[in-house]
Amino acid sequence: MSSIEFRIDRRSGLATYLQIVQQVQQALRLGILVEGDRLPTAAQVAATTKVNPNTTLKAYRELEREGLVEPRPGLGTFVSRTLARPKSAADSLLREELRSWMARAQGEGLDREDVQALVNSVLQDRYPQG
Repeated sequence: MSSIEFRIDRRSGLATYLQIVQQVQQALRLGILVEGDRLPTAAQVAATTKVNPNTTLKAYRELEREGLVEPRPGLGTFVSRTLARPKSAADSLLREELRSWMARAQGEGLDREDVQALVNSVLQDRYPQG
C-alpha cells in the first residue's frame, strides 16, 4: 500500500486544495499511488500540513468528480483509477537525463524556484494548451 505526503507551498499563489489535487494526480501518473490505495484522512493531512480539514475534503471531492478516487463511508477515500502509463525503458532514460540536467542546473547555481520557472517556461512553449 502506497502513501502520499502532501507538501503545501503557501507562496505559490495556487489554492491549497488545488495543490492537493495536483499532488494526487502527479502521484497517480508516477505510479506512487495505485488503484485501491487509501488517501490520508483530512485529519491526518491537517496534522502534517496545518491545512483545514475542509480544504482537504474539497480536494478529495474534486478528485472524486474526476473519477480518480471514491469515498467509502467509515473507511476513507480510495484511489479508483490510475493515470500511470505502462513503464518503459524510455521513461527510465528520460528520468535519468532529467536528474542529470537538474544536477547541472544546481551546479550552475539555480535554486528550486529558478528551475521551476525554467521548466514551466519550456512546458508552456512545448505544451501551450496547459
